[in-house]
This record gives sequence, C-alpha cells and structure tokens, in this order.
Amino acid sequence: MSAVVAQPVAIFGCRSQVAGGLCFFDEQILLYAAGASCVQFHIEQKWQKFFPGSEKSQGMQALAISPNRRYLAVSETVAEQPAVTVYEVSLVPSRRRRTLAAAELPVREFVALAFSPDSRYLAAATSPPEVHLAYWLWEKQRLMAAVRIEAPGSGLCQVSFSPQDNAQVCITGNGIFKLIKYSEGTLKTTSLQKGELQNYLCHAWLSAEKVVCGTDTGKLIIFESGEVRWETSVEYKIPPRELEDATTKGPGSLTSFSAFYSSDISCDLVSEDNGSQQDSLPQICAVAAYSKGFACSSSPGVVLLFEKTEEKEAYKETQEIWIPRDFCNSEPEQSGREDIICICFSPSEEMMIISTTKNQLYMFNMPSTEIVKEKSAHFIYLHFPLHSDSITGLDTCIRKPIVATCSLDRSVRIWNYKTNTLELYKQYQEEAYTVSLHPTGLFCLVGFSDKLRLMSLLYEDMHVFMEFTVRGCRECAFSNGGHLFAAVNGNVIHIYSTTTFENTNNLKGHSGKICAVKWSADDAKLVSCDTHGAVYEWNLLTGKRESECVLRSCKYSSIALSPFAKIIFAVGSDQTLKEISESSILHEVPAFDVVYTAIAVSHSGHMLFIGTSLGTIRTMRYPLPLPTEFNEYQAHAGPVTKMSITDDDLFLLTASKDGSFLIWKVYDKEGRILKREKEVEYAEEVLIMRSDIEEKGQAMLDLQIRVKELQTENDYQLRLKDVNCNEKIKEIKEIFTQEIDCLKTKHEILQAEKEKQELQHQYQLFELMKKQAREVQDLESSNNQKLLMENEKYQELQVKSQRMQEEYEKQLHDLEESKSKALEELTEYYEEKLNEKSVLLEELHIYEEIKKQIEDDEDREIQEIKIKYERRLQEEKESNLRLKGETGIMRKRFDSLQKDIEERNSEIEEIKLEQQKLQGIITSLEKDILALKREIQERDDAIQDKEKRIYDLKKKNQELEKFKFVLDYKIKELKKQIQPRENDIMVMKEQIREMEGELERFHKQNAQLELNITELQRKLKATDREVHRERQKEQNMKALIKRFKTDLHNCVGFIQDSRKLKDRICELYTKYVHQTDMVETVELDTDLQQEYIRQQEYLERNFATLKKKVVKESEIHRADYVRIMQENVSLIKEINELRQELKVTRTQVHDLQSTLGLTKKKQVIRDPAPSSEVLFSPAVLRLNAEKESEKIIEMQQLEIQRLRDQIQEKGQVLAIQPLSDGRLPMLNLEGSHRT
Repeated sequence: MSAVVAQPVAIFGCRSQVAGGLCFFDEQILLYAAGASCVQFHIEQKWQKFFPGSEKSQGMQALAISPNRRYLAVSETVAEQPAVTVYEVSLVPSRRRRTLAAAELPVREFVALAFSPDSRYLAAATSPPEVHLAYWLWEKQRLMAAVRIEAPGSGLCQVSFSPQDNAQVCITGNGIFKLIKYSEGTLKTTSLQKGELQNYLCHAWLSAEKVVCGTDTGKLIIFESGEVRWETSVEYKIPPRELEDATTKGPGSLTSFSAFYSSDISCDLVSEDNGSQQDSLPQICAVAAYSKGFACSSSPGVVLLFEKTEEKEAYKETQEIWIPRDFCNSEPEQSGREDIICICFSPSEEMMIISTTKNQLYMFNMPSTEIVKEKSAHFIYLHFPLHSDSITGLDTCIRKPIVATCSLDRSVRIWNYKTNTLELYKQYQEEAYTVSLHPTGLFCLVGFSDKLRLMSLLYEDMHVFMEFTVRGCRECAFSNGGHLFAAVNGNVIHIYSTTTFENTNNLKGHSGKICAVKWSADDAKLVSCDTHGAVYEWNLLTGKRESECVLRSCKYSSIALSPFAKIIFAVGSDQTLKEISESSILHEVPAFDVVYTAIAVSHSGHMLFIGTSLGTIRTMRYPLPLPTEFNEYQAHAGPVTKMSITDDDLFLLTASKDGSFLIWKVYDKEGRILKREKEVEYAEEVLIMRSDIEEKGQAMLDLQIRVKELQTENDYQLRLKDVNCNEKIKEIKEIFTQEIDCLKTKHEILQAEKEKQELQHQYQLFELMKKQAREVQDLESSNNQKLLMENEKYQELQVKSQRMQEEYEKQLHDLEESKSKALEELTEYYEEKLNEKSVLLEELHIYEEIKKQIEDDEDREIQEIKIKYERRLQEEKESNLRLKGETGIMRKRFDSLQKDIEERNSEIEEIKLEQQKLQGIITSLEKDILALKREIQERDDAIQDKEKRIYDLKKKNQELEKFKFVLDYKIKELKKQIQPRENDIMVMKEQIREMEGELERFHKQNAQLELNITELQRKLKATDREVHRERQKEQNMKALIKRFKTDLHNCVGFIQDSRKLKDRICELYTKYVHQTDMVETVELDTDLQQEYIRQQEYLERNFATLKKKVVKESEIHRADYVRIMQENVSLIKEINELRQELKVTRTQVHDLQSTLGLTKKKQVIRDPAPSSEVLFSPAVLRLNAEKESEKIIEMQQLEIQRLRDQIQEKGQVLAIQPLSDGRLPMLNLEGSHRT
C-alpha cells in the first residue's frame, strides 16, 4: 500500500506580528507569513506557493528580502536556539541556501532582520531587555561581529541598513536610536540621539544620511547623521463615513463577497466617534519610504502619505488612505479601526500593501499623477477578509465543494475549496463555537453562546429560520442523510429532526464535557468522547449506549470513524493514537512527545490525517504499520483545532488556533491523485428569498424605465445638437466664404506688392554688385601691399634670426673654450698647490686641517663656478629656444597668410563668375522690364475702355436695382399665396393618412371574416362527410333488408314442411343475426340520426345568417370603397391643380431670378472678387428649368395612369370575387407627393 502525500494548495490567514511580514518579490508576487510558512502570492492570478518552516520550528519571527530580490531571510526558533535561514527565491523551485546559527550569543530569537545594499551582509537584532545585534557575511556563514545594546524599556526593535553603505546600520526601539558602523571586525556606535529618548516604534531610510522615525506619541522625526533635522506631530484622524444611500444594511447583514470586494466607497467626515478615541494620542506604528517621500500609519485604520516640499528638509501631508468599513460586521463603525503594523511598496511604487493587527491584508493602487490623487482614498482587500482569531469549527458537505468555518472573531464564512474563494461571510454579535453543513450544502447549523441557530445559505446572505435553546453548544453535526442533527450541551447530546425540528432523543451518560461527536455511515449510530476519557457508542433507535471505553488518564479532544463504524480512532492528551473496537483498545500508536489535537479518516478507510499541538500535519496509511510510519508537514503556527476531508478524498482541510485555514491536496506516494470509484457532480443550485427576487425584479423594471427615459432624452439632445450643428455649419460656411473673398483680394494686393519689391530688390542687388566689385578691387590692392610688407619683414626676420643664431653659436663656442682653459689653469694651479701642500703635510701633520679646509673651499668655488656657468648656459639655451619658437611662429604666420592669399584669389575668381552671371540676368531683366512697360501701357488703355463700360453698366445696374425691388415685392406676394396652399396640402395628406388607417381596419375585419368563413366551411365539409356516411349505411341496410325479404319469401315455400321451415329459419337467424344487442343498436342508430338532423339544421341556419351578414358587409365595404376612391380622385385633382399653380409661380420666380442673375454676372465682370450672394443664389444653381418641368409633368402622368390601372384591377377583382377578399388597395402617394 502506497504512502499518503499531502501538498498545500492555498492558505487563508496572515501572521501580522512577524517583523517585516510583507515584502515584494516582483511587481505581482508578494511574500508574507501565514501559518508556519512563508507564502508566495501572485496578486493577479491568485496562486500561492509555500516556503515551509524548519522542522520543530516554533514559528517564524521575522522576514527580510534582499535589495536585488534574489534572497529571502527567515528568522525562526528551533530547539530553543535562534536560526536564520536564507532562501534563494529567484530559482524555480526555490531552494535553501544557508542556515545561520548564533550558538555563541546568549539569545533565544531574532525579531528583526535586514540585508545590506549589495545583499552580501545580514543584520539581525533580538528583543529587549538585552538587545544583541549580529552582523553576518551570510554566504560564508561567518559571524563578522556582534554587539550588546542596553535597552531601558521593553518592546520590539527594528534594524535596517543604510541604502548606500554596507557597514552602516540603524537600530531603534524603546529608548534606542543608534547608528552603528562596522569597522575592523567590530560594531561601533557612530551617533546617538541628543536629548530625551523616546519609544521609537518604527523607522525608514529616506536617503543615505536621513532616517525618519515614528514614536508612540504620534511624532515623526527625521534624523540626519544622528541630529534632528525635521519634526512634526500627527493629529488623531477621524475616520470617514460612507454615504448613507450606498447601503442601508445594519448589524448582522451580509452581501455577497464579490460585491463587497469590488464596491467603490465614497465618504464624508464622521462626527460620532468616541471622545476617548479623539483625545487619545496617535501612535506611528509603521513607516515606509518611497521616491516622493514616505507613508506612515498614525491613527487606527489610516495611512498618511507625506511628500517633500520645495522648502528645505520639509514634508507635508498629501493624502489619507483609510481601511474601508466592513458592513458584514455587527459594528460597521468600528470595523475599520485596526492598527496598521506593516507597510510595503512594490518595486515600481504603483501598489501599496498593508497588514493589520486583525491579520488582514489590504492593497491600494498609488495614483500615477497628481490630477488623479484625492485627499481621502480607501484600501481594498488583497484577497478576502480573513479570520482574526482562533477557528473553532469546520465542516464540509457532499453536494457542493464548499467548507464552512466559524471563529472566536464572531464570524461564519463559507469557502469554495475548488476555486479557493470566499463565497459568503457574515459576522454576529456572539462568538461562534461550532458549525456544521447540511449534506446538500443549502443549510448550516451554528452554535453560539446563547442559542443554536439553523440557517439557510442564500445566494447573498445567511438567513436564520430556526433557533434552538441549546446554550453554549460547542459541538454539532448533521447526520450523513441530513434528516437528523446532534447538538452538544455540556455533557448531554440532543438529537433533533431536520424536517420537524423536534427533539427526538437526548443521550445522557457522559460525566465530562463532550469534545466531539461523529455519525456512522448509515446514521444508526453516534460516537462521542469527553474530557474524562470516555468514548461512547450510542444506538439512536433505543437511545442507549451499545459500547463504551473509558480511560481516565486521557482527555480526548477528537475522534474519527472507519467507513463501516467498526473502528473508532481517538486522540487526546496522552500523546497516543488509539484504535478502539468493541469497547476495547486494539492498538496504540505513540506520538513521539507531541500531543495529537485532531484526527480525520478518509471515506475509503485507507488514510489517516492527524493534527498536532505544534501545528503540524501527519499522514498515515491504514492498517497502521509497525513500526509507525508517517509523513509530517509544517502547516500552522498554533495547535490544529479542526480537520476534515472532502467526500471525494481529494482535499484535506485544516484549521488552527492561529486563525489560519489551509487547503491540502492528497496524492499517493508516486504523486498520482487518488480517484474514487464513482465520480459525483456537484450541485449548482442556490437558495434565494422571494422578497429578494421581487426587489431585484422591481429594480430591473426601474432601471429599464430609466434606460428608456435616458434613451429618449439622449435622442432629443442629439436632435437638438444636430440642429445646432447644422446652423453653426451654415454660419461658418458663410463666414469662410466671406473670408475667402477677403483673402483673394489680399492675395492680389500682396501679389502686386511682391512684384514691386522684386523690382526694388533687383535694383538693390545691382547696386550691391557694383559696390562689391569696388570693395574687391580695394581689398586686392591692400592685401597685395600687406603681403609685400609682410614678406619683406619675414625676409628681414629670417636674416636676423640666422645672424643671431650664428652669434649665439660663436658665443657658446667661446664660452666652452674659455671654460675649458680656465678649468685647465685651475687644475694646474691647484695641482701645484696640492703638491706643495702634500710636501708640507708629509713634513708636518699640523697642516692637515688647513688642507681640508682649503679643499673644501676649492670645491665650493669650483661648484659655484660650475653652477654659474651652467646657469648662463641654461639662459643661453632658453633664449635660443625662445628665438626658435618665434621663428616657428613667424613661419606659421607666413603660411597662414599664404593660404589667405590663395583663398582670396579663389573667392575673387568665384565673384567674377557670379558677376558675369548676374550681368546676364540683368540684361534679361532689362528686356523683361521693357516688355512689361509696353504691356502696362496696353493695359492702361484697356482699363480706360473698361472704365467707360463700367460707367454704362452702373447706370444699367441702377435701373435693374429698381426692377429688382419691384420683383422682390412680387415674389413676397407670391410666397404669401403659396403658404396657405401648402397648408391645405398638409391637411389633405393628414386626411389621406386617416383614410389609410381606416382601410387598414377594414382589412383586418375582412381577414377576421375570412377566418370565420373558412371555419364554417370546414364544419360544413365535416357534416357533408357525416351525411354521406349515413346515407351509405342506409343503402347497405336497404340492400340487407331486401336480401332478407327474398330469403324469407323462399323460406315461406317450406311452410308445409315444419322441419325444413325450422332449418331455414335457423339459417336465416345465423346468417342475419350476428350481435346480441341488436335492439340496442337500432335504438342507438335512431338517436344518432336525430342528433345528426338537429346539428345539420343548426349549421344550415348559421350558414344562412353568416352568408347574409357577409353579403351585407361586402355591400357596405363596396360603398365605402367607392366613397374613398371618389374622395381620393378629388384630392388628386386638387393636388394636380396646386402643382400646376406651383409650377407657374416657380417659372415666374425662375424668370425673375434669371434676370437678376444676368445683372449680377455683369457685376462680377466689374468686381474681380465675387460675392457670396451671387455664388449661392438659387437662380445660378437651377439649371434648365423647362426640362425639369417637362420631367415633372411626365412623372405625374405616369403616376395617374398607374393609379387608374390599379383602380380597374381592384374593381374587376371585387366584381369576380366579392366575398373572397374585401381589402381595399393601399394608396401609394409617394410618387404624387414627390416634387
């Protein structure tokens, strides 16, 4: 049999008391402590990975991630010794790199960790009263230095590295603020706070020199190199309140968590906080730095953002971010009053995560710009609302993948272990001790301190529909069939019916407090255990104990049953697992110095899962092997309180005293998922209240009405905007046409100015060319003279330099010769003297000192002479070098002048070429000027002629203006006459529409009558068939009677022979009598005949009346049709007359406008800028009016012919079939209305 493997899938919980318990691995992956593990949580995809704690660990104390995001340090206490484990989280899968021990230090745990900026060193601090600071080179597991720090008060410490210095560490605590530097194997304090020490709760580095600290009195202090640079006091913040119309839910209310999770919160200031809270001092519990400043938590439930101002070393508060109210809480006003103890920013600073004292995790997306930033904002839950206290109850069901948990935080939660989500959440005013789910997953049983409540799990709520007077119920359980449930009250077990809610049985007999109850698979038995070591098996039919096992030395905490209830597994305080059967203990398995607190058995009976007081989970196979073999997993940071395995044996669910809830997936040893023999599909149905459905239906109707209103309003607004836009387009078009005309005139003026300026520029260019030619000649002459002078100077300087060089060479040669001669003379002279002195010295040793002195003097003189001549030689060399430099400079000047001369010559050549080109251009331009002058003269003559013509046209224009005034007056009069005619046309159109509606009603009535006629015809056909059938029967009967008469006549021939007569009579009887109920058939046939005759008469009467009615209605319809056609013909005549009149008026208007157009064309000839009136007049736009009128007449004639054809066709149809179709034809007046 293969071993059992359990792998954690998801954990719902958080250990906020772990120092540095929040840190980002990258933009989307967060690391935090939960249970006995460090969880790697992806914020968007919601998956979790685990770094389990060390074996026999007492829980994590601190976390720290390296600045390069590659390593994670975890502080634990293992076997009463502190240990720091470094994981390499950048690898997949992550692995443990180093374990750092500090056996030489007298400490039990490290409460703060920090990595150096280059991630090579690690600092760790212990808690007061004796604070020790350790400094590791962690990759080599070398403790570089350690120092003991005196702490005047108690409380936690925080340690951190300078962001740019591996050797500088800051440590703060109660009465502690020190900057410590590592140097030469020791840790030395570099700066201390001056003045009164305070209780520093947190700190963060703002730069390489600045540290911001928060105190328990609400002060924020910035230190630079240990000196106070900036200080402020944070006021106690009043929490905001959400708008009352957002929700009206009171205590004990609940919404679905999806809505709760994503709801936006709008708020204003609240004024009903307690005065004691307002008067209390805020505490700066957490602080974190980011690029613009820092964030800190002052009052409960709020984070303040501070940003640097333009003033030196000053920061100002820019935003408040509040924890949202929990409306599932019994006291929503106080739900957000949680102390924030950790703040963490993502690497890009786009997201902020916080943790609170109630083990909740919240997130906030930082605004990208100042425009989006609001003064007050709100956090949202990172994942789901979590339990903040010990979980006391846990249970699963069969028909749904859900699990229910209850906790001492007075909440009940429904989780989905397939999707790892929270489905329902509700908080009450009393503590919840136990919970049990109905097998269907639609009901839940919760034990409170005052009552036991049975609830319906609705779609968005938990509705209490029954309460039982069971006080302080610590255990309850539904039966496997769901028809019964057991509730524990002290040492009595009450059995209730789920359908009638009656107390069917009370199981008494326990002397101690009952800790657990379990139902057998067939619900016939119940097993319970208590704190006095008793395990009882109850028969529910009799209400008596069937078996018992009592062990007074053990306090049982949990029991489990094998699938067929033959074996009872019990765990308790004696550190053993007991296998009980038939009132005796079959087998005891030791726990190896650990107390077992919970046990669960798989439904297959082959797997055992046990929870311990250390928070670990052990998996065993059954039957239990000898020696005992099990797999142990680090799970929770507190004792395991409840365990359960799902109905398909695929998931293990565990809950702990630390408030964490863990989902495990169960595998066999080879990693295969355990499969059941029969797969069961989960139910999808949910419960919902009728009132909720009605409210939602009403809300949907209101919203639909509102949508329709908004649509109509939007359509109206769009129409108004279209009208306004069209008007604006017309105005803009007119404005632009006017501007175009103005621009054209400006363009012509500018064209003329351009031509004038071109002529001026040509003249100026000619003058400049002349001036440039003169200047070029002057420059050539002056440059030639300068070049000659410079050349002469250069020749003179060259000769002078040669001469000076020769003189200096001669002087140097003479000096060398004189120096050598003087040296020879001096050497000879002094040699002679030395010889003399040597003779004297040989004679007398007294003169030795004199000799030495003389030698020294001579040496000094020689040295002075040597120095003197060397100095002179150096001066000569320097002067020679200086002359050489001047010579080089003169040569360079000469070369540069030579180049300038060549460049000037090339420029002169280019200028000459340009001059030739310009001369050609000037000649061509002069020719153009002459031609233009001739053209100007010709145009002047043409202008004089045109001015005479314009004068004549002006006179004609004045006359036409007078004529135009008269025509305008006539046009207005004609328009006044057209307007009432158009109104008459509109009225007639309305009458035609009403007639069409009346025709449509007649069509419907005719259709209904047709349906009635078809129905009657169908009935008539059925009666005809029945009559035909009866007539056939009658003929058959007549033929039968005729045959019978013939046979009877033949039979009468044997009247004398009685025997033959009897035989013939018998043959007749056997031949014609086949049925025993002959008389009844004859009576039945007569009744049918009578009924048939009655029905036939009734149908004939109905048919006659309907026929009369149809004839009458057809006559009425025909009269109406004739009347409508006559009215239609008269209307068409009137319309044609109006069209003829309209045509005449339009031709008159067209003639008038054409005359006006002629005058305006003449004005166009006079004025080069055309006006907008002439361009857009209707007379210009209307082309060939005679052809247009002919087309209109042709179209009207075609339309009249088409209408006449339709009338004839409809008349023929009515004449042929007056009863089949009484619908009148639809009038198609679109063509007649078309202009």
